[in-house]
Amino acid sequence: MQSSIQLAVQGMTCSSCAGRIEKALLKVKNVEQATVNLATEIVTVEGNPSATELLNAITGAGYQVSTETRQYQVTGMTCASCASRIEKALLNVAGVMTANVNLATEQVNIALLSQISDANLSQSLLSDAVQKAGYQLVALQSLAERADTEEPALPFYRSDNWPVIGAAILTLPLVLPMLAMLFGINWVMPSLWQWLLATPVQFYFGARFYRAGFNALKAGTSNMDLLVALGTSAAYGLSLYLWYSFEGLHGAPHLYFESSAAVLTLVLMGKLLEKRAKRHTTDALRALESVQPTTAKVWRNENWQSVPAIELQRNEKVKVLPGERIPVDGKIINGDSHVDEALISGESMPLVKTLGDKVTGGSINLDGVLELTATAVGAESTLAKIIHMVEQAQGAKAPVQALVDKISSVFVPLVLLIALLTLIGWGMISGDWTQGILHAVAVLVIACPCALGLATPAAIMAGTGTAARHGILVKDAQALEQAKQTDMVVFDKTGTLTEGKPELIQLTPFQIDEQELLMLAYGLQQNSEHPLAKAVVTRAQQDAIKLPDIKHFKVIAGKGVQGEENGKQLLLGSRRWMEEMGLTLPLQQITTKGASVSWLARKQDDKIGLLGLLCFADKIKEQAKNAVESLKQRGIKVAMLTGDSAASAQQVASELELDDYQAEVLPQDKAAAIARYQQQGYQVAMVGDGINDAPALAQADLGIAMATGTEVAISAAAITLMRGDPALVSAAISLAAATYRNIKQNLFWAFAFNTIGIPLAALGYLNPIIAGGAMAVSSVLVVTNALRLQRKKF
Repeated sequence: MQSSIQLAVQGMTCSSCAGRIEKALLKVKNVEQATVNLATEIVTVEGNPSATELLNAITGAGYQVSTETRQYQVTGMTCASCASRIEKALLNVAGVMTANVNLATEQVNIALLSQISDANLSQSLLSDAVQKAGYQLVALQSLAERADTEEPALPFYRSDNWPVIGAAILTLPLVLPMLAMLFGINWVMPSLWQWLLATPVQFYFGARFYRAGFNALKAGTSNMDLLVALGTSAAYGLSLYLWYSFEGLHGAPHLYFESSAAVLTLVLMGKLLEKRAKRHTTDALRALESVQPTTAKVWRNENWQSVPAIELQRNEKVKVLPGERIPVDGKIINGDSHVDEALISGESMPLVKTLGDKVTGGSINLDGVLELTATAVGAESTLAKIIHMVEQAQGAKAPVQALVDKISSVFVPLVLLIALLTLIGWGMISGDWTQGILHAVAVLVIACPCALGLATPAAIMAGTGTAARHGILVKDAQALEQAKQTDMVVFDKTGTLTEGKPELIQLTPFQIDEQELLMLAYGLQQNSEHPLAKAVVTRAQQDAIKLPDIKHFKVIAGKGVQGEENGKQLLLGSRRWMEEMGLTLPLQQITTKGASVSWLARKQDDKIGLLGLLCFADKIKEQAKNAVESLKQRGIKVAMLTGDSAASAQQVASELELDDYQAEVLPQDKAAAIARYQQQGYQVAMVGDGINDAPALAQADLGIAMATGTEVAISAAAITLMRGDPALVSAAISLAAATYRNIKQNLFWAFAFNTIGIPLAALGYLNPIIAGGAMAVSSVLVVTNALRLQRKKF
């Protein structure tokens, strides 16, 4: 069916751009017509093309398409084959680029082409696609909301425990005669009593398997529930047949009601344990969501009022009493206190916060009354961004999952085929069709793809959750794989290896006095966010220097700043810039070892003269030495890129014993420097915190940003460190390696259970009850192994 899709396209500048895009789109399969409106930057596509092909065509032409991501909860999944079936169903919806289902969280992340009209991609359309596959798509609730809806007291017969307890009570008398035989006691329960006990287990407590299996058949597919339903029904049906056919002929026949009932009980128990274990993988995210305060004291209508925290507006004045959680990101305007930010940044020690300091929503005000101005509310807040990033990471797929998905898609049909061959083989060769049925049942119940489906997401969830608890935010699962492979870490200097708070320690004027030199530098630097600029402003304010009138202020990227004072142009910046201007610099005047130096010059009537120099010293972070040593112990090379002077860079490199460093590197050259390291064969991680680091962070195989830095740097990075501790870099790499090691272990156990168990069951070496127990154990073992990551120490 032909449809119309409207896309928002960025980067067009003229009619030739529109023509280029139309031409590219018309080459896409199933595109009937493509029309570009240059004024509104909207592209209308008629036809029924693939969203991915549309995206590739537009990006291939050199333009960008606006996209959006949605998250939903999915109910009814039981195994990895369910997850892949839902993904296929969603990918068939026009406009859906990717669909990643996480079996562990029972959520789906859907990437869509942002459409001007969302009729084609309404939730109802997505829900219909999922429903046709046999599942339900529902609006996503936060973990805290889900806890609220799950926890209200339910009747015992509707609780999670009831199916397991009820099935176990009825199954125990059926299994006891088997146990008694081990002690030479021959006790056989009457066939009628066996049937009365097994039937409720089969059709009441086991009804969920029939429902889910039937839905899979209706959708033309198969899943784990179908295997369990078929296997246990075969054992139950065989028992009915033997009871009907042989009762009274040669004594009581051996029935297999205990096998069907025991298998169902064990599977139900495994599912319950698996569900409880999976809840623990989201502990870190649940803890983050639980610290979001619900109320806040805000100054409105000339008095303090208690209002819902979600109603807070930017720039409102908020009061926080001792012991309360800070409800919003803000800046302190009155008071001082110790603040516990452990859950937000992983910093174990409370921090002293006073006038002008920033505070983060969700942290705890310990001992003082604070008044602050709200600077970020709602989705803009640090805590909201952290929660979103952790959710995205936990919902993402690791690259290794692609192989698992391929296996899962053919796993259940293959098992059904093996079970059929087992039945026919035993029946034809030995003539014992009863044994053939039992061995086929064992094949069906041991072959659970749940462990395969849980192996990767459970480890990813546990790993990223543990990382978040220690102040390391991972954007996606691919970042973990890249971190594991890293063999070179390149640090920015200022604010990353050093405190980023340099002090102005030397003023040397040439044609003016020291006070005028500081005054002019103050005027040029007052609007700059650069650390050296802040040092100038701090010193000028301490010395009560008058602020001059500077006009036409401008930042020259990678070089410095310029402006006009009394019609004369002032330039303050690097040695390279001054030399480009043709100045000869008196370098012997620099008396501070390893200092960063800025030079002030004045230009008038095409003549330029040097007015003075300013020297800055920046203290190396206490943790930097240990951070570098820790990385080297892992066999990782450590380098540094900085725009600062060669002397300053050499001082830091020498003190930290770095493998390599480059100084006076312009922002645009940092990415090129990273590329050169990559050309030498290194897998490079770049660590930075400033706007000028963003290109290098994007170029690196792995970008790591300090959250103490700029938003641009953070958005360009795959991993964000919530506190400015370089030692977290080694911790992130260590955790990534541990997570991937855990994934390999999980996949080994998942494959081992099936590759060993299925042949044993087919050859008659596994009783159906043991097979059912092994299947339940496999899933629980995988999730429990993943939970070991939560105990990892740094």
